[in-house]
Amino acid sequence: MASSVGYIITSSCSDIIEDSHWLTDAYIVFATPYFLYDIYAMWVCYGHRLRVKGHQEGVAVLHFLRREFLLVTHHIFMVAICCPVSLMWRKGKADYFQGVLFLAELSTPSVSLGKVLIQYQQQHTLLYKLNGLFTLVSFFSCRVFLFPYLYFTYSRYLSVPLWAIPMVVPWQCNLGFLLLWPLQLYWFTLIAQRAVRHLTTRHITTRIARAAHPGRHTDLHVQQKQQQQRLRLPDNGPVPGFGVDSRGDPGLHCGL
Repeated sequence: MASSVGYIITSSCSDIIEDSHWLTDAYIVFATPYFLYDIYAMWVCYGHRLRVKGHQEGVAVLHFLRREFLLVTHHIFMVAICCPVSLMWRKGKADYFQGVLFLAELSTPSVSLGKVLIQYQQQHTLLYKLNGLFTLVSFFSCRVFLFPYLYFTYSRYLSVPLWAIPMVVPWQCNLGFLLLWPLQLYWFTLIAQRAVRHLTTRHITTRIARAAHPGRHTDLHVQQKQQQQRLRLPDNGPVPGFGVDSRGDPGLHCGL
């Protein structure tokens, strides 16, 4: 929803500073409570898991804040700082930039889908791999590259060099950049590390499996000949009804 609103706003603003759209302030008011709800939902889920393990509630709160410190800090900053600034300090200007910020949520569905697939142990599926690739691309484009893009767009609007923009924009913009952009870089690094670790682990596991069970990775003809020798059958071609099952082991299948 946020990315759809962002697209509507950005496509409606010809002048990135002076043009405005009614959806900008309306969606900020609508979406801000989500951050508080998200903190509450994370706490309910996390606290339930710890209580199942027998931890006391006071300990669960400390563990939750320590584990989700960055995300909780991000949400509180959005509610306490970004919302008032967006509604009052902008004074109805720069709706285009606010719309671009809404587009950052385009990466959220793929991140959430990845967590769901992990919970259902679907890391081996093609869907998980494709979703991981889309997550890397969308997160980099919509969150990491987003902030430099805002500075670049404003530099073109003012016709000043990009390096001079931090000295031209209000200090509040630079403060928001310094607080939010490192978080996006950190989370993107975690996503990239998980992707590399998944590919590396899968490659190592495959090599170990091949070393431990070399017969499983021979070609089908060799496996058939081995099966024939064990059954003392003549070498006159494939044996009807024998082959390789779904796990790669010699055995019966529906070949009759």
